[in-house]
This record gives sequence, structure tokens and C-alpha cells, in this order.
Amino acid sequence: MTTTTDFDPQAQFEPDAAVAAWHRLGCSCATHSRRLFGRAVLGAGAALAVPAWAREGVQVDSQSTLAKLVPAEEVETAAAQQYQQMLKQAAEKNALAPADHPQVLRLRAIARRLIPFSNAPNLRSTSRAASWKWEVNLIGSKQINAFCMPGGKIAFYYGILETLQLSDDEVAQVMGHEIAHALREHARERMGKSAATRGAIELGATLLGLGGGGRYLADMGGQLLTMKFGRDDESEADKIGLDLAARGGYDPRAGVRLWQKMGAANKGAPPQWLSTHPAGTTRIRDLENNIPAVEGLYARAEKPARRFEPPKPSPSVTDAGRSS
Repeated sequence: MTTTTDFDPQAQFEPDAAVAAWHRLGCSCATHSRRLFGRAVLGAGAALAVPAWAREGVQVDSQSTLAKLVPAEEVETAAAQQYQQMLKQAAEKNALAPADHPQVLRLRAIARRLIPFSNAPNLRSTSRAASWKWEVNLIGSKQINAFCMPGGKIAFYYGILETLQLSDDEVAQVMGHEIAHALREHARERMGKSAATRGAIELGATLLGLGGGGRYLADMGGQLLTMKFGRDDESEADKIGLDLAARGGYDPRAGVRLWQKMGAANKGAPPQWLSTHPAGTTRIRDLENNIPAVEGLYARAEKPARRFEPPKPSPSVTDAGRSS
């Protein structure tokens, strides 16, 4: 078992291809226990009853029917297996932070404040979330990254906490965003869309007698089709993350500060039309437009009694938020 002394936050951990694929599928982000988080698990009771004002907040559309093309149970089971595989690989490299690590305590404390609101009616979350066994872990890596797999399996990379020097309010924005991807079953929806697109393209190619070249063009077309879908996911996750953070007692205005930091750390990012993420300026504008919808939630929310400090930056992290 990794101890706080053994844990290497700069381990440069890289999950194997299967795990990495799940991350890309579950969240395109560039940032993308039964013992109550003792090993990281928060039982099914996390989704608690919410007050009447829970119906306030941001508004989202109903889920696409494409998600129904893929069984939710299979998606969540596969995600859980890949998540455990990732933890095992990280532990072997001393890159899995122990339960008593200050930043693990911090992440799990914030998660405890957000998860109970995952059943807020306005969020239109999957009903399956009520029975999820949530997990939160910290991985030693310089990457600016975090994700939540289907079934509530959350991981933060040390790099996003250290490089961006995230406040608790900003961590809540990241975590809320990632949780939103799982609550809205974006991975399952993307898989359903991929399956539908692949089936239609293969049928069309057969009817037209296309050979290898046709298959290549079809594959490229499939990628272009999924790009806009991914941007929609990211925008929706931003809105829901804002809502969850506000309900948990975290300042929704931190979302703007977060993406200003992300912009500074990701100079030279691809243009909006070639990315699954909205451009930084678009993202900030959309967040600002949605803050009024959650200000009342934040005003009434119980605020955290304890605040945590971000990790002290290592000598390799510059003021600009880049590794030297």
C-alpha cells in the first residue's frame, strides 16, 4: 500500500491504452466505501433527498435516445473494471495517493458536498446514479487532467491541482463538470451514436460498392460527426458543474477564474471548430450567462466549514502554469 511518504506526485503516470480510451470516451476534457471514501467509495446513499428549491438552477435538454442503443449496465461494468485497472497500475508506480494524503482528503470532502445533489430534478440525471458506489482518487502525474467514468468513478491528476493552484471553489467546478458527464451518460450516448453511425456507414458503403478508400472516408466522416456532439457535451457539463458546485456551497464565479487559468496554461490550443471543447472565450461567456441561474442556490447553500490549500508548487512549475 502506498503511504503519503511513498507517493510520487510527479510520477508521470500514464494509464494503458484501454484505460486511456475510457477517459477519452467518458470525458474529452483537456483539464480535459463503504467507509465513506475510505478507499474512495461513497455508497448508494450519497443521493440524498433535496429541498424544494432543488428544482431551481440551470436547465438542460432531455437525453438523446441514442444512449439506449448501448446497455447502461455493460458500460458501467466495463468502466469500473478499467478504473480498478488504472488504480492498480498507479499503485505499482507509487502514483496512487493514499487515503490520508491532504489532497485526497480535500477531493473527497468536496465530493461529499456535491454528490448529494446529483438527483436535483433540473439536471435530468440518469436514475442509475442513485445506486452508484462513488469513488474519488488522486493520481501522481504532471498532466492537467481529471475525469469521472460511468458509474461515478472519479480521478484527479496531481498536475491540475498543482499547476493551476486550484482553490476549493475551482476544484468544485472541475469536479462538478466531470460528474456531469457521468450523470448525463455522455459516454454511453457517444457510444450509441458511434454504433449508429458505424452501422449506417457500413450499410451505405456496401450498397455503393466502396472499397478501402470509402471505408477511410467513412471513418473520417464519423470523427467529424462526433466532434460537435462532444462540444455540446462539454457545454452541458459546464452548466451542470456550475449548478452542482453552487448547491454544494462553492462560489459559481470560480468557474470563470478556472477557465481563465486553463486558458493561460493551454496557449496555442486548437480552434473551436476543430476541438471537442468550446473555445476559452466562448466557455467563459457561457458560464457568465449561466451564473444568474445558480446565484440563489449558492446564497442559500451551507458553506464549507473547512477550506483546503492547494499543493505547494514544485520547482518545475513556473508562474505561467507550465512545466519548465
